[in-house]
Amino acid sequence: MELAKSFDPHAIEAHWYPFWESRGWFKAAFDPSRPSFAIQLPPPNVTGTLHMGHAFNQTLMDILTRWHRMQGENVLWLPGTDHAGIATQMVVERQLEQEGTTRRDLGRGKFVERVWAWKEESGSTITRQMRRLGASCDWSREYFTMDDARSRAVTEVFVRLHEEGLIYRGKRLVNWDPVLHTALSDLEVESREENGSLWQLRYPLAEGTESLVVATTRPETMLGDTAVAVHPEDRRYSHLIGRMVRLPLADRLIPVIGDEYVDREFGTGCVKITPAHDFNDYQLGARHGLPMVNIFTLEAKVNENAPEAYRGLDRFEARKRVLADLERAGLVESVKPHKLMQPRSQRSDAVVEPMLSDQWFVKMEGFARQGLEPVNDGRIRFVPDEWASVYRQWLENIQDWCISRQLWWGHQIPAWYADDGTPWVGRNFEEAAAKAKAAGKTLSADRRDPDMLDTWFSSAFVPFSTLGWPDEAAFARERKFFLPSSVMITGADIIFFWVARMIMTTLHFTGEIPFRDVYLNATVRDGEGQRMSKSKGNTIDPIDVIDGIDLAALLEKSTRGLLLASHKESAAKRVRRDYPEGIASYGADALRFTFAALSTQGRTLNFDLKRCEGYRSFCNKLWNATRFVLMNCEGKDTGLDPGAPVELSFADRWIVSRLQRAEAEVAKGFEEYRFDTAARALYEFAWDEYCDWYVELAKVQLQSGSEASQRGTRRTLIRVLEATLRLAHPVIPFITEELWQKVAPMAGAEGETVMLARWPRPQPEKADESAEQAVAALKELTNAARNLRSEMGLAPGQRVPGFVQAGPELASHLPYLQALARLSEVKLVASLPDAQAPVAVTGSGKVMLHVEIDRAAERERLAREAARLDGEIAKSETKLGNASFVERAKAEVVEQEKKRLSDNRAKLEDVRSQLARLA
Repeated sequence: MELAKSFDPHAIEAHWYPFWESRGWFKAAFDPSRPSFAIQLPPPNVTGTLHMGHAFNQTLMDILTRWHRMQGENVLWLPGTDHAGIATQMVVERQLEQEGTTRRDLGRGKFVERVWAWKEESGSTITRQMRRLGASCDWSREYFTMDDARSRAVTEVFVRLHEEGLIYRGKRLVNWDPVLHTALSDLEVESREENGSLWQLRYPLAEGTESLVVATTRPETMLGDTAVAVHPEDRRYSHLIGRMVRLPLADRLIPVIGDEYVDREFGTGCVKITPAHDFNDYQLGARHGLPMVNIFTLEAKVNENAPEAYRGLDRFEARKRVLADLERAGLVESVKPHKLMQPRSQRSDAVVEPMLSDQWFVKMEGFARQGLEPVNDGRIRFVPDEWASVYRQWLENIQDWCISRQLWWGHQIPAWYADDGTPWVGRNFEEAAAKAKAAGKTLSADRRDPDMLDTWFSSAFVPFSTLGWPDEAAFARERKFFLPSSVMITGADIIFFWVARMIMTTLHFTGEIPFRDVYLNATVRDGEGQRMSKSKGNTIDPIDVIDGIDLAALLEKSTRGLLLASHKESAAKRVRRDYPEGIASYGADALRFTFAALSTQGRTLNFDLKRCEGYRSFCNKLWNATRFVLMNCEGKDTGLDPGAPVELSFADRWIVSRLQRAEAEVAKGFEEYRFDTAARALYEFAWDEYCDWYVELAKVQLQSGSEASQRGTRRTLIRVLEATLRLAHPVIPFITEELWQKVAPMAGAEGETVMLARWPRPQPEKADESAEQAVAALKELTNAARNLRSEMGLAPGQRVPGFVQAGPELASHLPYLQALARLSEVKLVASLPDAQAPVAVTGSGKVMLHVEIDRAAERERLAREAARLDGEIAKSETKLGNASFVERAKAEVVEQEKKRLSDNRAKLEDVRSQLARLA
C-alpha cells in the first residue's frame, strides 16, 4: 500500500503499459447487449516515427477509447500502418544512394526484398512509440496495408470496379514527378507562389506580314504548341480565327482558334496552346480536336518530337536556349517579373510536369454523388462543421482519380497484357487469362502491368477491409458491432486523400457509412505559431518530451539529415535559443494533459513546453494529495462499515457536490469533442477544489472533529479521490492507475484496474447548494484575510487575532478560517472593534486583523479598493442601463448583475466609512 515519496513517471509507465497489454484489456469485446464504440487509427507510415501531430491525434483517440471502455461498451481502437509507397521507396533509394548503387542496379525483385527488410527492421518503431504515449489499441488486430488480408481486399476492389466499368486505362494528362518517375494525384501536388517571368513572344502569320503576340510563363513548351487561341468575341483577333501561324523554331504551321476559355484581359489576349503539357490546354485541345505533341521524356528532357537543336536538354536548360534563339530572331516582344503558382511534388519537391501518359483511373462522378449524400442528410457530421463545406466543394468539382504509380513498392495492378497491348484484369493470372481466352486472346504471366496502386487506394478500404471483408461470414459478424465506427479523428490535410475516399468506397461496397463523426484536429505548431520544420530547428520529438534529452543530444538529433549548412546552422541556433539546457523529462501523462488542454477546435495548436511544465506540476500535486490521504486513512475506518455512524460537515457535502458538477462537465466535454473544456474542468476540480481547498479543510476536521465526523471526512477524502482518479484516467492513464491501485481498496472499489472501473456519472441528488454557498462564503473570508496579511507584510509564521463581522450562521466557519488564514484566534462579532486595524469587506461579512497599522498605507490601500469598486459599479450601471442587454439577456443573468451592483455599492459604503475614520 505504500506510495513512493515522489512521482516518477518513467517507472510507472514502464510497469503499467505492459501489464495492461498482457492482460488483454485492450482487445475488442463482442457483447450484443452492450453499445459499441469503434475508432480507426489513421495508419502512419510503416517506416515513420512519432511526431507531435501523431502524438496529439493519438492522445485524443485514446482519451475517447478509454472513456468508452470505462462505460462498459464494446470498444475497438483498430491500429495499423501504411506501406506508404512513394515515401518508403524514397527512404530505401536514399540508403542505396549512400551505398553507391541504385534500385535499377539491384533490379525489381531484389529491391522489393530490400524494402521488406527495411520494413521489418524499422516498421515497429512507431507502434513502440505509441505504446510509450499510452495508446490502448487492440494490438491483436494490428494490420499492415500490404499484408495478405489487405492485399486480397485491394485486388477484389480493383477487379470489381473494373468489371463495373469504374476503373479504366487511358492516355491522359497527369501530374508527373520527373525525379521519382511517377504520376501523382492532384492531392500530391502542392502549388506554391514563386517568382517567375512573363514573356511575350511573337508568332508570325503564315501569310502576310502580321503576327500574334502570345504571353507565357513557360516558353520552352512552345516547341509542343499546336494552336494559338483567342476569344471569339475579341474584335482585335476574331478576323484571324481559322488562319495559320508559323510556330517559331519548330517551323510548323498551327491554327488560330476561338475559345471562350481565353481571358481577353490577360497579357495580349492571345494564348499559346500546348495540349500535352498544360491541363487547361489539354481540355481546350480535346474540344477542338488538336494534336497533342509531347516534347518531354519521363526525365523532363526534350525528346525527339522537338527540333534536333533542343533534344536531350533538361526543360529549364531548354528554356534558356529557346529564349536565346527567339531573341536572335527578334521574336521576344517583352519580359517582366511575374508571380506564379508553381506546382511541386510533395515528396521530391520537383516542379511537376503535366505529361501525357497511359495510366489507370477511377471514374469519380458517381462516387462523388454517393459521398455527398450522407454529409448533406446528416448521417455524417464534421466537427468543426465548417469543414463540411470544404468537403462538399471538393466533391462537387472532382476529377477522375489517377490511381497508377510508376513505383516498385506497393500493390501491383492486377492486369496482364495480350500481344495487342490490351490489358486483362483478374484476381490472379489464371482468371485474367481465362477472360482473355474467351475473347480469343492469349496472355503471358510475365507481361503483368508493372505499375503500383496509389497508397491512398488501399487506405480507402480500411473501414471494411479491417473487419473481415471480402470474407462475407467474417464481415457479417464484425460489421454488426463496428461499422459504422463512431468517429474518425484526423487532420484536415487528409480530408480528400483519405476521409472522402473512405466515405465513397465504404458506401459503394457495403451500403454503410464508414463513421458517424469526423473530428478534424488542429495542426500542431511551435510556441510562436510557426509551422514545425526540421530546417527551422523547431520540431519536437514527443518521446523527448516524455523522457527528456540533453542539449548535446538534441543538437545532434535536430541537425541530423539536414544537407545544407545554412539549414544546420539555423536549426542549431533555434535549438540553443529555445532549449539552452535541453528538454526536461515531463512524462507521458503531462504531455497528454497538455494536448487535451490545447485542443480548442481551432485550426492550429501552438505547443508550448511551459504548459507541459504546468501539467507535470498537476501530476505532482495529485500524487502528494494522495500521499496525504493514504497517510490519514490507512489502517483507519474510512466508512466501509455500514453500521458505524458517519457525519458529513458542510465541507464534506461541498466537495461531493462539486464532484457531481465536475463529472458532468468532463463528460460533456468528451461528448462534444471539447477536450479543452473537459481538461479544464478536471484541472480546476482536482487542483483548485480538492487539493487546494478540501484537503486543507479536511485537516481541520481530522484534528478537531468527533469520531463520526472524522469517519465522514476520511470516507469523503478517499471516495472523492477514487472518483477523481477514475474521472482523470482517460487523460492521464499512468498516474491514475498507480494511485487508484492504492486508493481503491480503502474506498471499497473493486476490480483489477482503473481502466475497466465504472466511469463516474453525476448523481444530481448529491448536489448541495447550501454547502456550496457555505464554502463560497468561507473562501471569500479566507481570501480576504490572506490578502490583508499580504498587504500588511505579515510573515507566514506570524499569527495574529482576527475578527469577523457576520451572521451567526458563519460561526462554524471560524475554525477553518483560523487554520487557513494562519490566525491565532478568530472571533465572530456583531460589530468590529473601534481599532485602527486593517479591514476587508466581502459579500459574506467583514474581516479585521488585529494589528497596528501604518495609517497612511492603510488609507492608500482603502483608496485603491474604493477606486476599484467605483469601476465595477460603473460597469454594472452601464450594462443595466442598456435596454438591449436587459431585454435580450437571460433573466438570471440580469438578476446576477443587479445583485453584483447592490453588493458593490454596499462594499463601497463600508470602505468610505473606514476611510472617514482614518481621516
